[in-house]
Amino acid sequence: MNKLLTYNVPTVLSFTVLVMLCLGFLYQAEGAVGGGESSLDSPSPPLQPLNLTLRGALAAAVDNNPDVLLYKERIEAARGQVQTQLGAMLPNLSSTVRQSRQTVFRGSFGLSPVRSDPFSIFDARLSASQNLLSVSLIQRWRASREMLHVSESESESRKFDTMASVALTYMEGLKAMSMVKMHEANQQVMNDLLGLIKQRQRVGFATGLDIARLDAQLASERQQTSASQYAVEHAKLNLLNLLALPYETPLALTDEFRPDVLDAPAIQAAVEDALKQRPEVVAQATRVRATELTCSSITGERLPSLVAQGDYGQIGNRWGNTLDTYNMTLLLQVPIFDGGQREGRIAESRSQLRQEALRLRSILNQVKMEVHDAMAGLTAARDQVGIAQAGIRSALKELELARERYAVITASSYFEMTNGLTSVVRARENLVEALFQLNAARVNFARATGSLNAFQ
Repeated sequence: MNKLLTYNVPTVLSFTVLVMLCLGFLYQAEGAVGGGESSLDSPSPPLQPLNLTLRGALAAAVDNNPDVLLYKERIEAARGQVQTQLGAMLPNLSSTVRQSRQTVFRGSFGLSPVRSDPFSIFDARLSASQNLLSVSLIQRWRASREMLHVSESESESRKFDTMASVALTYMEGLKAMSMVKMHEANQQVMNDLLGLIKQRQRVGFATGLDIARLDAQLASERQQTSASQYAVEHAKLNLLNLLALPYETPLALTDEFRPDVLDAPAIQAAVEDALKQRPEVVAQATRVRATELTCSSITGERLPSLVAQGDYGQIGNRWGNTLDTYNMTLLLQVPIFDGGQREGRIAESRSQLRQEALRLRSILNQVKMEVHDAMAGLTAARDQVGIAQAGIRSALKELELARERYAVITASSYFEMTNGLTSVVRARENLVEALFQLNAARVNFARATGSLNAFQ
């Protein structure tokens, strides 16, 4: 009985310690969960307001936009492909160490097979191979380098597309903000006119119908103000999405519309600049060169290649009892016939080369068309701004004269002032739309000519 007790006491103590440790771990886990719940319940600190200029928005898009970052990763993948193709032309070294225990079948006489006694073999060996001459491998390496340049140009093209989207979205935000200010200014004018009409009503020169008409116009302006305020928030959300920023970030657009633009270059000079600077043109021209090199690498498989191989090692029955052995080989490989597979791949690669050349012609035509269209849009938008500015001056003068007549001449018609007010509203809206079209045309022209990096 004493022996049994002395045997079980350590066991009971160990079990007690284990239970206490488990309870401690459960307590810590419960505390961690409770702390997590409290951290979820605690409010997160508010985000700082972001005052965003157009130039800052373009820079943030380049740094944060996921599509731009994705194309940058494709550049890294292309660099890895270049390294892979280069490694095929560099020495290839490998080593092996082997210790084996085996028996050998020595044959038989009559019906009795004979087997050797077990023996050991130790073999440590260093092997090397080097492609001394292979036109195909050289052309593949050169083609991979060209494809790296293609990836870089495609990344630049994607960056320009994103910058153009950000710039146009920024312009839409400025347009919506301008529309809000315009409708608020219209409401101010209408409130002033409403006071004038009520004053004339008290002396018997205006009717309740005049007030009702102006109230209806005022309600319409309030509704359009609300719609424009939503357009501002919508543009800001689109900007935050393009910049990959939290949607809760308070955003303020600090730039304003430019009412004028610098003189555009001659159309032929603009086209030449676009063909030199547009990354799509550079990418496709580089892809054509890469396809040529790929076709040349397949054609080069017809030529003989020279490979050097060799190995050196120690072999024996154990590691302390070995002899050195080596093997050196100079291998000349001469392709003769592979069932026509090579010729089929050559025909395929030549067809791909012709396809890439046709795509290059299509891209060149597209770029030229975009430059001409952007130039025409810029010229038309500039004319529209001038016309809209003249129109707003005429409309304001019309409203002022109608208001003076309405305030002084007792028999003056209310409809003259209403027509003047309508002209001012339409002229202001035309001016905002013309300024938006002008600045959007600036963005399109910079994208068409490949000069978005210098866009202000």
